Amino acid sequence: MHTSLITKTAFAALALCLAGGAAAQYVNHDSVKCEAIPKEEMKPQMELQRKLTGEGWKVRQVKNFNGCYEVYGFDGTGKRVEAFFHPKTFEKVGEIKQPD
Repeated sequence: MHTSLITKTAFAALALCLAGGAAAQYVNHDSVKCEAIPKEEMKPQMELQRKLTGEGWKVRQVKNFNGCYEVYGFDGTGKRVEAFFHPKTFEKVGEIKQPD
């Protein structure tokens, strides 16, 4: 019985850690910022759109925001997203949590 309680507690702690890690990708809109890079080093927005479309996204709009590319659309699972990508690497730098 004591082992069962320890196992349940450990499982609950692990679940909280995993949930915390997943939530870490969500950002406040105004806190998103990519470092300034020369315009010639920025990849075209259309290239990001093609990349995301190839991953199953449905992209509605891509625009510049604080040096990042801000993407509105639906990800490969069909979830509505507002995500931010670095314009040189296309690394995802944040996402705003959308209502379910």
